[in-house]
Amino acid sequence: MKRTFLALAAALLVFAALLGYRAARLRSAPVLAPAAERIALDAPQLAGRLAAALRLQTVSYVKADRTDAEAFRQFHALLRAQFPRVHRMLDVEPVGAFGLLYRWDGRDAARKPALLAAHMDVVPVEPGTETRWTQPPFAGVIAEGYVWGRGALDDKSNLIAQLEAAEWLLAQGHAPQRTVYFAYGHDEEIGGTDGAARIAEVLRARGVRLAYTLDEGSAITQGIVAGIDRPVAAIMAGERGYVTFRLTARGVGGHASTPARGNAIVRLSHALLRIDERPMPARLLPPVAGMLDRLAPHMPAAERLLIANRDLFEPLLLRALSAAPITNALIRSTQAITVVAGGVKDNVLPSEAHALVNVRLLPGDRIVDAEAHLRSAIDDPDIAIEIAAEAGFANEAPPLSDPRAPEFALIEKTVNEVFPQALVSSGIILATTDNRHYADLRDQAYYFSPYPYTPADQPRVHGSDERIGVEAYADMVRFYIRLLQNTAP
Repeated sequence: MKRTFLALAAALLVFAALLGYRAARLRSAPVLAPAAERIALDAPQLAGRLAAALRLQTVSYVKADRTDAEAFRQFHALLRAQFPRVHRMLDVEPVGAFGLLYRWDGRDAARKPALLAAHMDVVPVEPGTETRWTQPPFAGVIAEGYVWGRGALDDKSNLIAQLEAAEWLLAQGHAPQRTVYFAYGHDEEIGGTDGAARIAEVLRARGVRLAYTLDEGSAITQGIVAGIDRPVAAIMAGERGYVTFRLTARGVGGHASTPARGNAIVRLSHALLRIDERPMPARLLPPVAGMLDRLAPHMPAAERLLIANRDLFEPLLLRALSAAPITNALIRSTQAITVVAGGVKDNVLPSEAHALVNVRLLPGDRIVDAEAHLRSAIDDPDIAIEIAAEAGFANEAPPLSDPRAPEFALIEKTVNEVFPQALVSSGIILATTDNRHYADLRDQAYYFSPYPYTPADQPRVHGSDERIGVEAYADMVRFYIRLLQNTAP
C-alpha cells in the first residue's frame, strides 16, 4: 500500500511538473518592428475635420423614406472639400445610392490589391435620450480633449482618418506599392445591401481579387481582458453570422374569466425558458485559440496553466470562458430573446403570442443549425419557427481568416510601430460588419479600429455620449499613414 501511495504521489508530482513546464514555455509573440518615429500632425485641425463630419446626420433607418438624402450629399461634398488631393489624384466612383469606391493605383500591378473599408452611416439617437448626452449628438463639439458626436467611434472616425492618411501621403508624393481600394458604404447599420454589397458587385464584375480587407470591429482595449494591465490590440480574423427567428405560439382565445390550459403566452414562455437554459455548444476556433496563446504569457498563473494545457483541460477552459458574456460569445453561437409580444387587453385571452430570438452565429455554425437547435431545445411542435422578416436581413458567418498570414503580420507590424505599448492578439468580433460582403473576393479579412477602448466606452457605441479623444484620433491617422506606407508585406 505504501509503495502504491508513493508511486501515485510521484506520478502526480511529475504530472504537475509537466503542466508547469508547459505553462513556463509560453512566450510573448515577437515584436515585428520597433516604434516608428512619431509623425508630426496637427491634432486640433484633424479633430476639427472629424467634428465637421459628425455634424451631418447620415442616419440609417430601416424605412428608406426616413433617410435624409441631403445629409449624405453634404457628406460627399465635405469629403471633396476636405481632401482635394484624394479627389483629384485617386479614382472616385459613386456606387448605389450614396456609396463611394476610391482606387489608389499601386506601383506593382502584379500584387493583389488591399481594401480598407468603413461606413458613413450612423444609428439613430434613441428618442428621449438626447438629454443624456454631455454634448448634443450631432453638434460635433470638441471639448475636454474629446470630439463628441454620433459616429465618433462607429464609424466615421475610421473613414475620415483613412482619407486624412491618404491626403497626407499624397502631399509627400507617396504612392503605395500595391493598389489600395477605399470602400465606404452608406447603409452598414441596416445590412449594407445597397452600399458594401453593391461595391463588392462592382469589384467582382471587374475580376478584382484582394489580398486582404480591413474593416472595423475591434480596437485597442484597456481593462477588457481580465488579468492583463497592458493595452491589447485585437486584430480579429473573423466575424459572426446574423439571423433572427420569430417564434409563434397559438392558443384558445376568449374571455379571461374562464381561462383554459394552453394559453399562448404560457406556451411561449415555456419555450423561451427552455431556449435560455440550453445554449448552443461551445468550441474553440483557431483565431480564439491564437488569442489565448498570445495573451496567456501575460495572464495570472492559474489562467496561464489552464491555457497551456488546454488539450487536457479544454472542457474546464470552455466552462471558464462561458462565465462572462464577452468570452462566452467568442466560443459559441449566442441566442438572445429580444422581443416578446402577445395579448391586446387585460380581460381577453390571446389567441397568439410571439417572440424574436436573435442568434449570432459562430463561424462554422449555419442558420439551419441554429434553427435545428431551437427546435430541439423547445421540443414543442406547436411552436412555429421562421426567419423573422422584420429583422431586415440574415447572413451566414463568412470564412475565418488566418492570423498567421503575412497580411496579418503587416497590420501587426504597423501596430508595433504606432502603439508599441500594446500587445497584439487575434480572435473574432462579436457582431457583423460590411467586411462580410467581400468574402468571396479576398484571401484574408481582418477587423481592427486603431483607437483605445475601455469598459467605459462600451455603452457609448450605439448609445449616449459617443466620443473619441483628440490625441487618440491623431494616432488613428498615424496608424493608417504607416499601414499605407507598409502596404506590401
